[in-house]
Amino acid sequence: MGKKEKLIARLKSKPRDFTFEEAETLLVYLGYERSNKGRTSGSRVMFTNKITSSRILLHKPHPRKELLGYQVQQLIDILEQEGLL
Repeated sequence: MGKKEKLIARLKSKPRDFTFEEAETLLVYLGYERSNKGRTSGSRVMFTNKITSSRILLHKPHPRKELLGYQVQQLIDILEQEGLL
């Protein structure tokens, strides 16, 4: 099992300690690119998939590193809708 598959399995288990960095790594594996320009500057980070034109907006948590439960669930829902999970 590779890193991508391990991250997908970890995300699907809805852990309380899933970090923003793990989410970013997974999204890059799935073909998304990070964009910090315009209205997404600061703690809001936009990830765009060039192939499907899908966009995911995540709030970068601070001072903690872990995403909140609802953010993990939203990420799962969006990726399932896109057929990536």
